[in-house]
Amino acid sequence: MYRKTDVFLLTAHVSLCRRCSYGIAQHGAVLLLLSFFLFLSACSGISPVPTRTSASPEKELRAELPKKIQDFATPDKIEALTPRGYYQYRLGPGDLVSIQVWRRPELSQEGIIVSPDGFIAVPRIGSMSVLNRTQEEVRGMITRKLEVLYVKPEVTVRIQEFHNNKAFVLGRVSKPGVVNFPGKGTLLEALALAGGIPDQSKETSLTKCAIIRGNDTVIWIDLQDLLKNGNMALNSPIRNNDVIYIPEASDELVYVLGEVVTPGAFQLKNGMTVLKAVMVAGGMSKHANPEKVFVIRQQNVKGDVIMVDLKNLLQHGDFSQNFSLMANDIVYISPTGIAKFNYALEKILPSLQMLNLGTTNLESFGVMQELRKQMWGQEGFVNSSGD
Repeated sequence: MYRKTDVFLLTAHVSLCRRCSYGIAQHGAVLLLLSFFLFLSACSGISPVPTRTSASPEKELRAELPKKIQDFATPDKIEALTPRGYYQYRLGPGDLVSIQVWRRPELSQEGIIVSPDGFIAVPRIGSMSVLNRTQEEVRGMITRKLEVLYVKPEVTVRIQEFHNNKAFVLGRVSKPGVVNFPGKGTLLEALALAGGIPDQSKETSLTKCAIIRGNDTVIWIDLQDLLKNGNMALNSPIRNNDVIYIPEASDELVYVLGEVVTPGAFQLKNGMTVLKAVMVAGGMSKHANPEKVFVIRQQNVKGDVIMVDLKNLLQHGDFSQNFSLMANDIVYISPTGIAKFNYALEKILPSLQMLNLGTTNLESFGVMQELRKQMWGQEGFVNSSGD
């Protein structure tokens, strides 16, 4: 009876050891796999590195409103592009002209329209080209042709309507289209003839307009300086057929990424700062790390990365790093360490189930038996089902 009890206890002890060795092997593999996935999750996350590249003054990160990134025309450049000398209007398509010959009513005529190809029809002369000619040049041409038929004719040419002193105003104006100037045209006059700029709410950002002249000249005008500061040196003269384009405010975007409720691209609004951009994106999520918020601003080839501590801003009211944003800035909110761990855990759980299934199959085929024999000198199968 004593020997049977010993045999029973010995058998139970061996079975318990086998089960323990099986559990140790399985849990050791689980811990190894867990460490591996945590290592991968730490390596795969986005972690911007703060840098300070040699940024131009226009692109420096600062709390006040930044300067513009466009190369705006200076008053000297505008003056250099303005024709010098006495201004003379030149006839073109659509102009309305009247011709008066003294004591010759049969030769006088009102309301002569310049054709699209620049010709007019004159009594006793026929068609003649007046395209890009001044009023005095046209009078001289008619006089010389009439002198063949009449003795010292006295000719007067008058322009009734001007249609060849025009500009095309496009973009963010009340009435985009063609505007005609009665005299020398300027940028402000063109904007006024186009109905003016629509009502600017505080949420829009209107900073610039472009004057496109010919095939190779683009003049960028700083509207903030012209309209708000009254710098009339930027009120550029407009030449015939100039195109004035005012970009829509929606053309300028900032990008908010990372741990926010609704990441994406958002319209750059007037005076938008880092904190405002985060709030526009729905605010920080519960996994956000407010101590590590990054602003990435593109320079030439390399960008500038600055870390902003929003926690310090909210706790102590330190707005020194609440930078004003510019077009195409990127705001990235980093996740916390526990958020990275949770993400890794979500990826690991399916793998743990596969591991448990794999070790059960290996036990059935005798692989785990051979492994225990080599490592601990144990023999036999382990019934993982507990039977």
